[in-house]
Amino acid sequence: MRQVIAALAFGLALGWSHSAGAQEPAPGRFSMQKSETGFARLDTETGEVTLCQEKNGALVCRMAADERAAFERELDLLTKRVEALEKALQGGATATKPDLPTDEEIDRTMSIMERMMRKFMDIVKELEGRDATDEGGPVPDKT
Repeated sequence: MRQVIAALAFGLALGWSHSAGAQEPAPGRFSMQKSETGFARLDTETGEVTLCQEKNGALVCRMAADERAAFERELDLLTKRVEALEKALQGGATATKPDLPTDEEIDRTMSIMERMMRKFMDIVKELEGRDATDEGGPVPDKT
């Protein structure tokens, strides 16, 4: 009997916790707050605040003045960059070619590669010259 009561109590507790969790609204990206002139919309990811007003049955949101100024500066910067790229393209300018290594860099690289190959070849000669009888086994046939 105690097991039945414990199971029933557990089931009720689980059901209450589930229904309480279902009533809480899921957090969204934006949060709206009523203000004197309309609504303030907070973007919970970026922290930006946008002012919104209801006009003709629709909610119209506009950027705050400081956000608008930053937006205009960024737009002007991008416009200048596009114009500069278009001028360069019309002037026949091509993309810059990557710098090739200098003769000194090539010589240094070749010297390192040569030393590495010589050491490798010395190891190969040593292994070929080693007699298998030194190790106590028969000499394998070379094909």
